Order: sequence, then C-alpha cells, then structure tokens
Amino acid sequence: MNQIRSDNALRVQARFLVEAANGPTTPMADRILFDRGIPVLPDILTNAGGVTVSYYEWVQNLRMEEWEPDVIEAKLKQKMQRATDAVIDKQQELNGESHASRQDQMPLPNADLRIAAYVLAISRVARTTLERGIWP
Repeated sequence: MNQIRSDNALRVQARFLVEAANGPTTPMADRILFDRGIPVLPDILTNAGGVTVSYYEWVQNLRMEEWEPDVIEAKLKQKMQRATDAVIDKQQELNGESHASRQDQMPLPNADLRIAAYVLAISRVARTTLERGIWP
C-alpha cells in the first residue's frame, strides 16, 4: 500500500504501470504519473480476474459442472479484455477524445484510468438501481 508516492513518482521509469493490489499508488502519485504520460492500470481492474474466476467456480458448483482450464482461461481473457477496453473507452469519453463524448456529461478533463474505472462502475450501479429499483 502506498508504494508509489509523490516523493518517488518522478523516479518511475516505465511506459505504463499495472497495479497488483491494495492501492499501491497514492492519489498525488497518480496525478504525477498521469501528467508524465505514464498510464496507471488501477488495481480494481487488474485484480478483477481473481474475483471473476471465483464467480466461475461458483457457477460451476451451482450447475455441478467442471470446466476445462482452457475454457476458464478463454472466458477470463474475453471478460478482462472487455473490461479494460470499457475503462479505456470511458477515459477517452471523459477527456473528450472519443465520438461517444456527450455534451450533457460533466466534463472531467485529464481523467486518468482510475477515475474512468470509478465513473464506469458507479454509472453501472446507478443504471441498474434505476432499472430494478431499490431492493427489497
């Protein structure tokens, strides 16, 4: 936790950074890296694979099935690619860099991948809550 901070972010020499877990980059370091043009793929996205495979195990148990490892890997690869693409697309939309940018959307200039992931996640929860209503 907090391994990349404002006091050492200027020394990071990487084309991009993929967080492994537990908030290794502080908000100030995030901003420094973004300003330096170093994208940070946030831990909430990169760790989603483990949670997804746990879900696949749960589904297999419910159905009393056993999927081959290559089936699980293919499903996981597709899910993670879609999730990553969605976050990148949302970042571009927020920064006004895509055709999907909307005039009625609150502008978030210089949104990084973490902000894009949060905006995407919150918008999905909000949309689902509006569609389903508050449960129970």
